Amino acid sequence: MDAIAQPLPEETSTIADRVFGQLRLAIVEGKIPAGSKISEPETAARLGISRGPLREAMRRLEACNLVERRPNIGARVITLSNEQLIEIYLIREALEGMAARLAAERMSTAGIKDIKALLEQHRREIARDDWQAYFQKEGDMDFHYRIVQGSGNQRLIGILCDDLYHLARMYRCQFGMVSNRARDALKEHELIVDAIAERDGELAELMMRRHIRASRQNVERQLATDTTT
Repeated sequence: MDAIAQPLPEETSTIADRVFGQLRLAIVEGKIPAGSKISEPETAARLGISRGPLREAMRRLEACNLVERRPNIGARVITLSNEQLIEIYLIREALEGMAARLAAERMSTAGIKDIKALLEQHRREIARDDWQAYFQKEGDMDFHYRIVQGSGNQRLIGILCDDLYHLARMYRCQFGMVSNRARDALKEHELIVDAIAERDGELAELMMRRHIRASRQNVERQLATDTTT
């Protein structure tokens, strides 16, 4: 009877997918803060699921660098030092600059039209929030994700959309999406897309690098303010 009651493998996988998505979003948006311990028994009970799908979800969170496991401590949401966070911005500046250059060469006309429509949607949303919030949903609703996908370089996509994406997004949510940079960030996005539409890879790379550098400098100012207050 116990064997009959166990969920089928595909059911377990579906539950793990759902839980992974829920926990990932909660971590990225800061609802589960950096450094928080995630108790598997408590989380499983709260979500009303068995430990099996939760363990699979936790394994996937660890694989995308949002959770770390330590002996005798358990699972915790990742915490980056200031230096590690700045390192990610430096990596993004170089690699996303390359992605923008490749996108200028490879992105389809339809893809460029779609991303222009996306930016117009973003403009309406941040204007509604009095130009103080620039929160982009993940995946295809994320400008940076679209540009990287448009590069057509699978290794680059793997690094930026798998290895670094959710970790970078977690800190973008905390530092960059609600700030006085919303208006400037949107304008910078528009300049990048204009360069891509003109098929000017050199300019697209330059604009993307400047954009991410400005975001990094904004974060550095906030970090400096936090350490002096």
